[in-house]
Amino acid sequence: MNLDPVTLVVTIVLAYLLGSIPFGLVLTRLTGAGDIRKIGSGNIGATNVLRTGRKGLAAATLILDGGKGAVAVGLADYFAGPDAAVIAAGASVLGHLFPIWLRFKGGKGVATTLGVLLAIAWPVGVIACLAWLLIAFTLRYSSLAALVAIGISPVVAWFLADEPRAILALFLAVLVFIRHHENIRRLASGTESKINLKKA
Repeated sequence: MNLDPVTLVVTIVLAYLLGSIPFGLVLTRLTGAGDIRKIGSGNIGATNVLRTGRKGLAAATLILDGGKGAVAVGLADYFAGPDAAVIAAGASVLGHLFPIWLRFKGGKGVATTLGVLLAIAWPVGVIACLAWLLIAFTLRYSSLAALVAIGISPVVAWFLADEPRAILALFLAVLVFIRHHENIRRLASGTESKINLKKA
């Protein structure tokens, strides 16, 4: 990558800080839904926000968590080029997973990863999103949908994007799978909870 050290550091820091904004926590507090970390799984992402019964709030969290990743990629690409965009993509997801504001205890990175994939290689992002929707609305397992969608993205990126983006997708997939290790165990044992769309 052809980035000077200053540009590299600035890209990483700014993308990390943007990615670390905990929209799920901010929105639930602002709307009086309480501290999302004390509800359901304790995760700050959209799936756990849905457990408050506030579908609109969950949708907003999903959009904003994905949007912050896409914005980080877009800004880096505009000001420093495609190499910086790839770096920003990884840094923004790391920010969501390990936000300094929450003692490095963040979300699971699915929405932010989908956001950066849409921004950095939109065909890969679209296929990943479609895979998530297909699994989520047929089997109603959010975690399984995430694992399938993010898991196939490196292969899709290899054929539809380029090597740096395929490596990025693989890096992000590893992070997401690590963050879902408990979900994987519950899926294997048949105790994973399903998405409940009946709440008001």
